[in-house]
Amino acid sequence: MRILITGGAGCLGSNLIEHWLPQGHEIFVVDNFATGKREVVPEVPGLTVREGSVADEGLVNNCFDAFKPEVVVHSAAAYKDPDDWVEDSRTNVMGSINVARAAKANGVKRLINFQTALCYGRPHQLPIPTDHPTAPFTSYGITKTAGEQFMLLSEIPTLTLRVANVTGPRLAIGPIPTFYKRLKAGQSCFCSDTSRDFLDMSDFLAFMDLAIKADAPVGVFNIASGEAHSIKEIFDLVSDYLSLGRLDVPIVPPSADDVPVVSLDPSETLRSFGWQAQVSFADTIRRQLQWYDQFGITDVYSHLKAPAPK
Repeated sequence: MRILITGGAGCLGSNLIEHWLPQGHEIFVVDNFATGKREVVPEVPGLTVREGSVADEGLVNNCFDAFKPEVVVHSAAAYKDPDDWVEDSRTNVMGSINVARAAKANGVKRLINFQTALCYGRPHQLPIPTDHPTAPFTSYGITKTAGEQFMLLSEIPTLTLRVANVTGPRLAIGPIPTFYKRLKAGQSCFCSDTSRDFLDMSDFLAFMDLAIKADAPVGVFNIASGEAHSIKEIFDLVSDYLSLGRLDVPIVPPSADDVPVVSLDPSETLRSFGWQAQVSFADTIRRQLQWYDQFGITDVYSHLKAPAPK
């Protein structure tokens, strides 16, 4: 199968490449390396890499015209600076439009879009079903939600995935790498009084094998464990893993651009795909920490604004 992945040098994209290449798929990656790493997309048989932004309509069209993908996985997203509304709009909205139009022009058979759970805003129901109203209130959430809507307008069979916090190789966003890096360095930490849904990479990849099948369902689906775990639980697991014992840590209220609890209801995904998460929360965190032990951490990003100095 010929698969084009936007944002292929990011965490999800690079893991998909490593998972799919051995299966014989031919993969074309478009990435501007704003947050992705060049070294994770080396020159290997079956993989073509083109540097550039999905906001560049000409580049996107050239890539589609040259590769003629059967399936497109749209993983590219801007989230590096929560205040850079223009860049978020360029990448997450115009980039999605460019990808959707190119997919239609080239007769792509299936378009798979990665969406943030922040599209739901502050939910009034937990776990959050896929028919929950979208009400994003941050630049990242607003622009990703607009981009998703254009994908669904493309007239290409589109599967848009509201994805939980996926853990795995090269994860560089969120509390797990933050706590691991700071505690290893003997630095202080704090925990936001929030809870999140975490999913092991192996479970995510198992779903994606189903998602690219020609007869797979399309529409909106939550890809998640369905369970919310507090940031403090993660902190305790990391400190225990590092043999530091149970440490006192400040618990701070959620910031203005944060959501207290995010857990996604995957029941429709189970009904439609026969898929559900297999790896427990504790094992999910432990596997991630074992990977950091072996490979370390470089940059740590967040789509949230940094706390204001006191």
